[in-house]
Amino acid sequence: GWRAAGLLSLSFTDSKLVYCVWQEEEFNWLLKEEVHAVLKQLQDVLKEASRRFSMPTPGFENQLKQENFILGSSTMDQVKGVLTLQGEVLTQADINLKVAKSSQVLHFQFREDKQWKLQQIQDARNHVNQALQLLSSRDESYHFKSGAEVNKLMDGVMLQLTRARNRLTTPASMTLPELAASGLMKMFSPPIPGDVMVNFYINLSKLCLTVYQLHVLPPNTTKNFKPAGSSVLHSPGAMFELNNNRFEVSHVHKVECVVPWLSDTLVFFTISLQLCQQLKDKVTWNYQE
Repeated sequence: GWRAAGLLSLSFTDSKLVYCVWQEEEFNWLLKEEVHAVLKQLQDVLKEASRRFSMPTPGFENQLKQENFILGSSTMDQVKGVLTLQGEVLTQADINLKVAKSSQVLHFQFREDKQWKLQQIQDARNHVNQALQLLSSRDESYHFKSGAEVNKLMDGVMLQLTRARNRLTTPASMTLPELAASGLMKMFSPPIPGDVMVNFYINLSKLCLTVYQLHVLPPNTTKNFKPAGSSVLHSPGAMFELNNNRFEVSHVHKVECVVPWLSDTLVFFTISLQLCQQLKDKVTWNYQE
């Protein structure tokens, strides 16, 4: 009990000093032990996320797994598609379109020599790997000198994870002429007819296929021509001009399908962002710099 008695006899200023020393030791322990424990946990979660982007084929470890997704399975759907996804690449797309106002069914698929890269998935994967790189540069042997340094690392990791998530949750906006000029239109056999356009994109954990049917506006039309702006999904009635012809979207068909491993990665992003924020809060709470 002599230490307790000694502490009791300390003046207020001294006890404040003891508290500060204790607080500093506590904080040093936090920087040394707990920060690295959280970073290890964070790394494990992000490695799982990264692994989802490049799942191997069972039995063929150096070959990425191919998965087929069926879009538009209800009888109401005018469009049906079977899309084959291998990592970030669509290796095959087989599309049937029931043409409105006729019983005709158009069928087209990717030419044998063509594949379409889903840039959103590639970018998301790159951001996850950049976050992992940041973490691996601060392994267990690294000594954090201050709370600010921990916060800076967390901010860097959170920035990459937010960018990764945003790439999956915000598909690119395009104008209709941009879509018409995209390489995607030249990938099919038989070639897509001039009055049809298609687009693929990721929205959250869904793989989406949109098919637009167009009709040409006669040159002497009294319709007030107003070209549509940029959008992820255009509506019927949207107009645009291409090669001196004016078009209007007459029908829009959108079908989609959940990609389970993308759902997983979005959950991993959420968990990781929470871990980063909790560590930031703990460091700031323990050490007001």
